Amino acid sequence: MSDAKQPAQSQNAESAEDLEAIRKRIEALRRAIEYHNYRYYVLDDPVIPDSVYDALFRELVELEEKYPQFKTPDSPTQRVGGRPREEFPKVRHPKPMLSLANAFSAEELWAWYRRLLKLVPPGTSLAFVVEPKIDGLTIVLHYRNGRFVLGATRGDGIEGEDVTPNLRTIKQIPLRIPVPTQDGKLPDVEVPSYLVVRGEAYVRRADFEKFNEEQRRIGGRTFANPRNFAAGSIRQLDPNVTAQRPLRVWIYFLVLAEGLKRPITSHWEALQYLKTLGFPINPHNKRFEDFAQVVDYCVKEGPELRRRLDYDIDGLVIKVDNMDLWDQLGYVGKDPRWAIAYKFSSEEAVTILLDIEVHVGRTGVLTPVAVLKPVEIGGVIVSRATLHNEDYIIEKDIRIGDHVIVRRAGEVIPQVVRPLPELRTGDERIWRMPKRCPVCGAEVIRPEGEVAYYCPNSSCPAQLIRSVQWFASKQAMDIEGLGIKVAEQLVQEGLVKDLADIYYLRKEDLVRLPGWGEKKAENLLRAIEESKQRPLWRLITGLGIKFVGQVTAQILARRYKSIDALARATEAELAAIEGIGPKIAQSIVVWFRQEQNKKVLEKLRRAGVRMAEEQEEEEGAKPLAGLTFVITGALSSMTREEAKNLIESLGGRVTNSVSRKTDYLIVGENPGSKLQKAQALGVPTLSEEEFFRLIEERKRALEARSS
Repeated sequence: MSDAKQPAQSQNAESAEDLEAIRKRIEALRRAIEYHNYRYYVLDDPVIPDSVYDALFRELVELEEKYPQFKTPDSPTQRVGGRPREEFPKVRHPKPMLSLANAFSAEELWAWYRRLLKLVPPGTSLAFVVEPKIDGLTIVLHYRNGRFVLGATRGDGIEGEDVTPNLRTIKQIPLRIPVPTQDGKLPDVEVPSYLVVRGEAYVRRADFEKFNEEQRRIGGRTFANPRNFAAGSIRQLDPNVTAQRPLRVWIYFLVLAEGLKRPITSHWEALQYLKTLGFPINPHNKRFEDFAQVVDYCVKEGPELRRRLDYDIDGLVIKVDNMDLWDQLGYVGKDPRWAIAYKFSSEEAVTILLDIEVHVGRTGVLTPVAVLKPVEIGGVIVSRATLHNEDYIIEKDIRIGDHVIVRRAGEVIPQVVRPLPELRTGDERIWRMPKRCPVCGAEVIRPEGEVAYYCPNSSCPAQLIRSVQWFASKQAMDIEGLGIKVAEQLVQEGLVKDLADIYYLRKEDLVRLPGWGEKKAENLLRAIEESKQRPLWRLITGLGIKFVGQVTAQILARRYKSIDALARATEAELAAIEGIGPKIAQSIVVWFRQEQNKKVLEKLRRAGVRMAEEQEEEEGAKPLAGLTFVITGALSSMTREEAKNLIESLGGRVTNSVSRKTDYLIVGENPGSKLQKAQALGVPTLSEEEFFRLIEERKRALEARSS
């Protein structure tokens, strides 16, 4: 999308075919936006996030500005909102409930500020009020002589829906103003004969999750997000249903105040006045006299505020504080010039799926990966995203050429959430998993009951490179210096043809490789030599047996003590072990049956890699023997991995989830939901200090028994 209008002569250079394509794009955008307006405003059931809607709307605005010959009066850009729902009586607002223009960067905020300066008298001092932009449902409240008489939704901005009985059930909305203070006295404040205020109904995230959890338990309807929940709760035909929902409100705008002796001319003053009357006013509202501070607050502190709050906000609203300037500044279409919404970087965006590539993982799994038209999500340019598997693509009906919603939440790998079929042109292509491995050409297989396709060729170069990387990783044999680049080089140069070849590398072969010298070669060979004495569970992890990660490998190492004993285990025997199960058991047995894998194990043995646990102490001779622990929160004296290793070295066991079989939960700073589950199940909890005290007590008890 373009950020600026092009010169008029550039349009003349465009062919009739290009202009027809642009016209079709504009029509497709209009149809999509009208559809999503209906889902959002009428059905209370949006199927795309606000950020994606904003991107589509913004593209339409830019195209209509660049190609005004295609602008029409019935375009969604010429409307304020959605039409009111038929089930409720209509209410005409005393003033239009307008929406806001959006800014997505510091540069766009400064551009808005510069436009303001051109419209006010030279030397005019401007102050600004910045407020959290609540992601809820807009409500309009009417009071006559201090009594709540009417409550409405925003609707299309001109007319809303009369939902007075429902709003009366929300305890934060005062039915009379002013509201008495804590000592029961009425504040000394003038009450207008007719007052109209605007606000937002919302739901806290914890209340939303609790409601959905209860609905899932009883088989009731769940909601996609807190905003949808708030809107659906207020637009109930039965107020008793609304009364049972955990709705809250913030009031943020004085629409009308008739009968006051002195008019209010400052938005900040209006907010303080409404607070005195007893309305809930957001405590995070701020006033600034320096616009540079406004920009700094929005860009730097706004995202942190978003993370800290227990309800959803999708940006900050900036308003000129001097209300006398509002009429002078006026409006642009449906947007007031005296206010703007700064929208946070979204975790979701819409872009085009250019192609689907297939990547082969270290276990041979074929994973479809989306090749995207680059798009910025949360400050990062994303051009690749996971598509999970073929079933996911078929179920979502994702096609090459589709406009798709892409999500990037935190550090999670970006993923394609869904397509936007309403924007299809007919040129999109259906995709299916290839029949042969894209790396080695072997015919792919899909085991019965699984969603994944596999390349069965254990010598497939794609698998071998990643297998070597995994074998040498910190989770497995921890060979420093053997990362993905080195693994790729060793395999491609033919020095490593299987995992065991790592232990047969020679210095003279390494120093001949591009980018290698004697020091680098010596360091790698030293790290390889040190890895030979790693614990058995690390070797089992590094072998890359399907479904066998660190936790399962540790269970197997404790149970079988050696690779040879594990290789002789039967499926039934393995499946009977807690934490293993039939699926993992079958995978282990199948792995040890393969001749190629047997040869690799023999080569590892000859190289001197430790294949068995060292002689263990008697089970009862370790202080934490027989105890199962779970760790939650951050520990101060060690990492959770170090704590896990300590517990296991003392004979204990560490699992990831709390159950009735858990003996103790070790609690660090900022514990998660495991603490609540432990309390519910009656599992004892230990602080870090109490954990160390337990170790000492059990050591003394062991010494006393042995003496």
